[in-house]
Amino acid sequence: MTTSAPAAAAGPAAPAPAAPLWRSRNFLLLWGGQTVGELGARISGVAVPLLAATTLHASVFQISLLSFLGWLPYLLFSLPAGILADRVDQRKLMIVCDLARMALMLSLPLAALLWELRLWYLYLVVGVCGVFTVLFNVAYKSMLPRLAGPDRLVDANAKIVMSQEFAELIGPTVSGLLIGLVGTARTFFSNGLAFLVSAVTLALLREAPRPAAAEASDGGGRAGLRAEMSEGLAFIRSRPILLAILACTATSNFFVIAKSSIEVTFLVRELHASSLAVGLVFSVSAVGGLAVGAVASRLSRRIGTARIIWVAMAVPGPLYALMPLATPGWGLLTYGFGLAAFSANVGLYNIAATSYQQQVTPAHLLGRVNAAFMWICLGVIPIGALFGGALGSGLGLRTTLWICVLGTWSAALFVVFSPLRTMRDMPAEGTSSP
Repeated sequence: MTTSAPAAAAGPAAPAPAAPLWRSRNFLLLWGGQTVGELGARISGVAVPLLAATTLHASVFQISLLSFLGWLPYLLFSLPAGILADRVDQRKLMIVCDLARMALMLSLPLAALLWELRLWYLYLVVGVCGVFTVLFNVAYKSMLPRLAGPDRLVDANAKIVMSQEFAELIGPTVSGLLIGLVGTARTFFSNGLAFLVSAVTLALLREAPRPAAAEASDGGGRAGLRAEMSEGLAFIRSRPILLAILACTATSNFFVIAKSSIEVTFLVRELHASSLAVGLVFSVSAVGGLAVGAVASRLSRRIGTARIIWVAMAVPGPLYALMPLATPGWGLLTYGFGLAAFSANVGLYNIAATSYQQQVTPAHLLGRVNAAFMWICLGVIPIGALFGGALGSGLGLRTTLWICVLGTWSAALFVVFSPLRTMRDMPAEGTSSP
């Protein structure tokens, strides 16, 4: 999630309308690198828990700890990452993060080849990789609005979501095939390659330098740092709609990651799915998000660019029940269809909510508001991962899935009963908003 500015009148004159995104070299480079990076992330999303479950024989709770460690950096580092992203060259920061993640991913197959791979080392790699992912994502979400321009935010965000869903469509299947062909550990060579491609595309990107607004901060002592970190939170608190979006996203993320932390285990141990079948299930799920991404701009115009935020959260909810209702064999597809409904919700909601944030946040606060959202919305994820693992161990996997899908749908209440319900469209750029 990210943002743009209410006080545009006080800033520099608005630039002339930009060329279509398809003709923007910088956006295409960012988009292309992100697409490859997302593909690598989806491959590891299946390979990491499978490596723990099969090769390292981890328990349900030990596997859920991987999700916990992967997301914990959002809770610990998001706010300082926002300050860093507002101060440094965001493109160079993203390149450093890509190269660091490449090295970490390549260390897994090398560790397996040179000595016996241990669970503690997998935990270490996942946790440190998560730190660089936080830095990358804060910088990326802050840079995207500048590359796309304010009048193309919905289109740009829709294209990014399409890339994510395309990666979700083919990434898990590719992961399943690679695991079958070369083994789970060697599959991580593909992740290293994906991060390298992303770093190269960013190196080729030529962006105009940002105004050095961030350097105006007094950046000295702890009081200054604390004040800077709180600026993003203070801005969100002053906007009821942003608060509602924050609460909705955080609640949804909590239950979604609780589900995700036991998902592969449920498919393998309850539904007796092979690694290839697990990959196919996640690929089926991506169809919903991919389809929504392709029509998001038209759908937003028809339903309303603000109204669609709560519609996207509320309408697909009943279909989530298909996941805990899944059975072995062809019933695996039921799980995929339930995931597809959720994927459609995530795609449409994220496009609309992110574009709203970008529309109402001042440019000089963009990194810190992004970081504040990440701190809360993604900071709940490690807690959700532990919740899912503990609940799965105590109540059973299927019962836990029921709790998680109902909890995910309940998140819609925050945006349904918010000022969004009385709005059709987002405010025009430069106007204030609730």
